[in-house]
Amino acid sequence: MTASAALSAAVASASPIAQSVEYQVGDVTCEGWSVRPDESSALRPGVLIVHQWTGLSDYEKMRAGMLAEMGYNVFVLDIYGKGIRPQPPESGKYAGKYKGDRTLYRQRLAAGLEMLRSMPGTDSDRIAAIGYCFGGTGALELARSGAKIAGVVSFHGGLSTPTPEDAKNITCRVLVLHGADDPAVPPAEVAAFRKEMENAGVKYELVAYPGAVHAFTQKGAGDDPSKGAAYNAEADANSWEAMKQFFREIFKK
Repeated sequence: MTASAALSAAVASASPIAQSVEYQVGDVTCEGWSVRPDESSALRPGVLIVHQWTGLSDYEKMRAGMLAEMGYNVFVLDIYGKGIRPQPPESGKYAGKYKGDRTLYRQRLAAGLEMLRSMPGTDSDRIAAIGYCFGGTGALELARSGAKIAGVVSFHGGLSTPTPEDAKNITCRVLVLHGADDPAVPPAEVAAFRKEMENAGVKYELVAYPGAVHAFTQKGAGDDPSKGAAYNAEADANSWEAMKQFFREIFKK
């Protein structure tokens, strides 16, 4: 058995260690979720997950578990604060608050990144951030802040920014996984994002899935694309595979 095969077998046979983690951001108590493949302190890549607009939920915990089973240290950050898990339409107000105050958003994102770095065995040279919807916007905002990470992945996230010039701060690779028919992120916003990335010389890729609308990875979004948000099994599976390939590329040594 090769060394890589042995590692994969060890990860597959181990039980991930998952736990709630409280941490402070200024005077705000946040409650994130950490998952490690096992108790080993051996260095491994880390993945930061930025939640959707309803706050940290079982969905992000599920994705964290999937990533831990692949051998990554994972931390799901908490943008809103402990116990703040709003549902629509209230969630729109919370998401809007942070989209409207990118300095505050970046502060919460940076704090989550530091929590991931502090997890036993996290390789600080091999860290990525991913996010869904509101969290996809957050992953991109983390990159625009100049965070020293290897890459970011946005799943059906908003692409706009009030400060496109901040793209010059991006030092990592960027992958955007987008629903080609997403009414929440219209073609003009996609075009502006492409221009932003290209003007700054960012190494990025944008994949648009035909027929997919907003929230295409979310089974809870239903199956009616005419509503603007709906689950798309093919786009869900293909985007996850695209993320996995992206990780193989950015984490290799």
